[in-house]
Amino acid sequence: MWDYPRPPRLDLDSRLVEVRAGDVLVARTELAFRVLETASPPTFYLPRGDVRVELVPADGSSRCEWKGAAQYWNVPAVGQVVERAAWSYPDPFEEFADLAGYVSFYPARFACTVGGAAVRPQPGRFYGGWVTPELVGPFKGEPGSEGW
Repeated sequence: MWDYPRPPRLDLDSRLVEVRAGDVLVARTELAFRVLETASPPTFYLPRGDVRVELVPADGSSRCEWKGAAQYWNVPAVGQVVERAAWSYPDPFEEFADLAGYVSFYPARFACTVGGAAVRPQPGRFYGGWVTPELVGPFKGEPGSEGW
């Protein structure tokens, strides 16, 4: 991931990506995008049509210098609501227009897999990167990385 670009780029990923909350399959696709950015594990974005639960708009928003304004989502699963557990870019900047209609999930809040391998969440409270077994750190978000 140290050879990932800045500004970031989008790559299609045809591996099976699954997001689960307990026994509930929240999302499943083989049509994911990965956002690749220097010093960060990729963030996987899944087509909204492959999300199997009804996402509920959450309060708040944020802005990415590369992608634009993010909308956050609450995710109902297993008789509870996982608050602000997903986000999307409904009207992304032109360079990331392909992300319109896609959503990402914080892997710290769900059991996520890519190609059957378990995902670890990117360190840090804000980051949404998906750490898969082929990645080598250190990653942005780890102690001492605040100035990266």
